[in-house]
Amino acid sequence: MMNATSHANAAPPEMAAAAAPYLSVNNVEVIYDHVILVLKGVSLQVPQGKIVALLGANGAGKSTTLKTISTLLRGERGDVTKGEVQFKGERIDQLTPNELVRRGLSQVMEGRHCFGHLSIEENLLTGAYTRQASRAELKQSLEKVYHYFPRLRERRSSQAGYTSGGEQQMCAIGRALMAKPSMILLDEPSMGIAPQIVEEIFGIVKDLNSKENVSFLLAEQNTSIALRYADFGYILENGRVVMEGAAAELSANEDVKEFYLGVSGAGRKSFRDMKFYRRRKRWLA
Repeated sequence: MMNATSHANAAPPEMAAAAAPYLSVNNVEVIYDHVILVLKGVSLQVPQGKIVALLGANGAGKSTTLKTISTLLRGERGDVTKGEVQFKGERIDQLTPNELVRRGLSQVMEGRHCFGHLSIEENLLTGAYTRQASRAELKQSLEKVYHYFPRLRERRSSQAGYTSGGEQQMCAIGRALMAKPSMILLDEPSMGIAPQIVEEIFGIVKDLNSKENVSFLLAEQNTSIALRYADFGYILENGRVVMEGAAAELSANEDVKEFYLGVSGAGRKSFRDMKFYRRRKRWLA
């Protein structure tokens, strides 16, 4: 059993001081089509005002975990058969997605999902549909989004479907911000985006976290950049949490370096050369 390397039930240090975490996923099991077991007892916590990274390879269960929290799972023939999700101390896994948005929890889906036929600004305004905001309040919210995403101000009248992948990702995050969330679930923000734009987006996420106190749970395959910006991390493999710890400790961990950052004491290694059964035996023992 390792402090920052092996999954344990003990809460991270940041969470120990709080009576209840801001977001808590407790022993959740998810099945698709009444047959396929995807999540196998996943538990994680997000403290208020923190960035927590959910890491793992494609198919590990990251997106399913986020959709379980946001209750979008039902639209994909998925069912939570065990466990529960709590937000601000209240159980939420039986609520609808729009009810969650009103409570301050929004998800930015993998692949951005902008309305391609609408302008950037029209896309942003759709994010405020759950609010009964005045025109002045909407203008103030738009200005805040444009402050953090100046590229969107420049492209505000452009049709979203003709903007770049990075601009669409910014639009998707900005649209979520229009609902005035206190927590955002961010799914694969780096997917299909140029590296320099990825850095820009993660920098904005960090600013939103530190200046607006928005908490983030972000699912990401790019372990290196996620751990640079996160406070804490969980690593999923085959629907289970196999490792957790402070981001700095995970970055320094030799198993993470070898199997997720592609670096070991002997230098960079190919994923094809890795013996995953040895890793799983070591982590899950």
